[in-house]
Formats: sequence, structure tokens, C-alpha cells
Amino acid sequence: MQPFAHLLEALVHTPRRTAKLELLKDYFRDTPDPDRGWALAALAGGLELPNLTPSVIRGVAEARVDPVLFRLSYDFVGDLAETTALIWPEPPTPPGPAPGLDEVVQTLQSATRSDRPGLLSALFDRLDASARFALIKLCTGGMRVGVSARLARTALAEGFGRPLERIEELWFVLEPPYADLFRWLEGGPEPEADLSLAFRPMMLANPIEGERLTTLAPADFAAETKWDGIRVQAVATETGRRLYSRTGEDLGPAFPDLLDAMSWRGCVDGELLIVEGGEVRPFADLQTRLGRKKVTAKMLAELPAHIRAYDLLHDGRRDLRALPYDARRARLARWAQAHGAPRLDLSAEIPFEDWPELAARRDAQRDEGEEGLMLKRRDAPYTGGRPIGPWWKWKRDPLTADCVLMYAQRGHGKRSSYYSDYTFGAWEETEDGPRLAPVGKAYSGFTDEELIELDRWVRANMTERFGPVRAVKPGLVLEVAFDALQASARHRSGLAMRFPRIKRIRWDKPIEEADRLETLRAMIPG
Repeated sequence: MQPFAHLLEALVHTPRRTAKLELLKDYFRDTPDPDRGWALAALAGGLELPNLTPSVIRGVAEARVDPVLFRLSYDFVGDLAETTALIWPEPPTPPGPAPGLDEVVQTLQSATRSDRPGLLSALFDRLDASARFALIKLCTGGMRVGVSARLARTALAEGFGRPLERIEELWFVLEPPYADLFRWLEGGPEPEADLSLAFRPMMLANPIEGERLTTLAPADFAAETKWDGIRVQAVATETGRRLYSRTGEDLGPAFPDLLDAMSWRGCVDGELLIVEGGEVRPFADLQTRLGRKKVTAKMLAELPAHIRAYDLLHDGRRDLRALPYDARRARLARWAQAHGAPRLDLSAEIPFEDWPELAARRDAQRDEGEEGLMLKRRDAPYTGGRPIGPWWKWKRDPLTADCVLMYAQRGHGKRSSYYSDYTFGAWEETEDGPRLAPVGKAYSGFTDEELIELDRWVRANMTERFGPVRAVKPGLVLEVAFDALQASARHRSGLAMRFPRIKRIRWDKPIEEADRLETLRAMIPG
């Protein structure tokens, strides 16, 4: 357990991607099985442990520490894992040797619900503060060390000299602690696995702005709409059907209507949308279905799922990814017409002669509720990851609004001591006069220096507390940038912001001059 704890600490304090890669490569090369496999699963989000809720962690801690002292410490530190790890007292009797990561995982996986608090307490006694912190992060699923699943797999590829694309394909048919995978990485035989239903690593786009755009030749690129849904990969074979997110997460349980409609054979890359009567519904409607393990009949009827196809990776007979985009696109059009799936259609290409013509088309999209445009090089093969050059996303300029800070909450990781998550509102007229209605929440867009100023202002202007959330007196205006506004019955204001971030702190602006709800509602397409 100790080597894994040291790895987490080093990753937290290492900002550069290349340095994180070196830490991961050293760990995976030097750590024996099965500990390194469990660590890989934890970092990549594939480790399934019984979910120990914050209330269970607090209960275990307060059974060994004065509850008042613990709560005061937690309020000051702002992070449950850090507080518990540091405040845990020395055990009354000498503990046994520190457990390895494999023992910790096996112990928790085999424990009953009633046994878990006692086992967790016993494990805490055998660990130092650093390892206790790592254990709590394991149990709560909140690594937050700046390592994505792809970065972890990249470390395997670079550390052992194997192709990243092959590692990613094998990844989704292997189980932790990945003994067969590491045996292959170290020179053994490739794991035997049926890859027909496996996730294919997705090709991603880079953002582009006008200056760089002028260096590209319009004739080399195809353009299509960047739809406001989520990217998916739909795979159907004789043996089964799968619907994957862009990270390889299985979305099938939330979209059984799509799985039922996938009567074709092949692997399609596209956008998951809610489409009713031929019209794409707002992203907020799609969001109500995401992450569900079970979907009601009413939801299936009112929010019908749909795939708008971008690309064809496999046509049921052969892998097409090595072909140029134009060839894949032509095959996709023929394939879609031949199969005629009721919940799948083709994302249309947008004809254009030059960039100004396409820019006008992009700028007109706001009224249609679309995000922007995708530019795809016609001769490019389909390559997993985010290669620079073949695919570009050309988003329209963001919207902005001046909003009033209403609530603040401490962040996580390096921000756990700062109030860095901000809820803001706009004015609405009521019978009792104007009042603020929350319209969004943001935790990015500001510098470290601005975060210190915001934190200082929040602490000086707190009025109420609601668990970890602090209300502040109205007094500070934030200029918020966001990609779109949508009507939403889930929010009291009746609207939802897409990707809000703080653009500027308006220390100079009176709160009375912040925007009104009716101003924001006028930004909703249609």
C-alpha cells in the first residue's frame, strides 16, 4: 500500500504531464503483480470497491477521535480524506505489518456491509497518514491526481514498448488486476480475447481559431455540424450490442431503446442525441437519461434516444480505420442507407468554398442551438487519441452574462483550503421586488492570484452555511462565459448553462447592474 500512496503523493505534486508519465512508468515497471494491476485499475477508474460513503468514513473517525474535534478539524481542512488521515490516533496495541494494495482490495471486496467500518478501522491502524489518505481515496473513488485512463495506458505503452492502440483495444475486454496484460507487456503472449465487441479508441479533435484556420486549404477539409450531445460508439455483432461513451464507459443500461434498434452489424462513431419529430432536443433532456441504471417507460416514450452518425469504423466485415476519411464517409453513407436503422441517421456534410463562407454558417448556428463546426481532413485515417492536424473543432464564440455571486464551496485536492466553487445568480422580478435566482456554477477561468482574492472576499462576506456550502451577502459581480443556455425544468430559474466559467471578476460593477433573468432567457435558441 505504501508504494501506491507514495505514487499518489508524487502525482498530486507533479503538474507536468511528462513528469507524471515518468512516475507512472517507474511504478508499473518496479511494482509486482497484483498490486500494480489494482493501482492501474484505480487510476483508470476501473476498480470496483464497495462504496464507502463520507458518512461511513466520518463514523469510523468519530469512533476513535472526539467528534467535536474531528468536525472542527474537518471544517478547517476542508477535505474528509486528508482530515481523517492526519487526525487518526496511534492504535492502543502495536499493529501488524502494513498491508499491500492487494490485501486491502481483497479485504474490502469480500467484506459484508456491517463488517466494513471495523475492517476499515483496522486497516487505518496498520497504515501511516499517507497510506490512510490513499486508502480513503480508493474507497470513495476520488483519485483527483491529474491522471486520466488514457494517460495511464500511455505510460504502459511507453514503459513497455507496446502499441497504445492495441493496449486500448485489449483494455475493455480484460479485468483487474490485469495479470495477462502485464505478462504480455513484459514479452509474453498476447491475451486471448474476443475483440469484436471491444471499444475502439476514439479519434478526437483539437480546437482551432481564425488565425490558424487561414493556414489550412479549404479543399482539404470536409465540414459538418458539431452537435450538442455526447460522443458515442455503437457496436453490434452476432454476439451482442454495446454503446460506449468517448472514454469507453458502457452506456447501454441507460439507453435500452438504442440497443434494441441496433439490428445492424458494425461499429459506428456518432453523437448521442434526443430526437423527437425530427428535431434535436436540448442537451438538458439528454442529461436526464445519462448515468441511469434503469429507465422508466415514460422516459423512453418522452425522450427517444438517437445516434447521428459521423464515421464508420467497422462495417461488419472489415476494419475501416486505415482508410482515408472520404472513403470511410462514402462507405458510411451506403451502409446507413442499406440498414435503415430507425434511430440512426447521417450527420450531413456542409458544402463550402472558403473559410469566410463557412464562418457565416457557423455564426448562424446559435439560433439553431448548435455548438459549432467540425473540420475533418479528407485524406486522414481514423487514429485513436488527439493527433494535431486531421480533425479540428471550430466552436462559435461564447455567450457572456454578468451574474452575482450567491454561494461558495471549497474545492478538492490543492484547492481544498480555498472557496473555489461558485454559484451565481441573475435578478428576477417578484411580487416582493427583485431577488437573485441561481443560474449556474463554475470553478474555472480565474488565475491562482484571483482565487486568493475571491477566497478572501467569500470568508469576509459569509452569511449562512448549508453543509459544505456557504452563502454570501450579495456584493460581487462575476462576468460568466458559457457555450449555450437551455430551458430546464430541473432548475428554479428555468434555465441551464452549458460549460460556464468565470471570464472576469467585476470588482467595479454594482450588483444592481447585473443581468436579469429575462435577458438570459432571451439567449435560449428559439
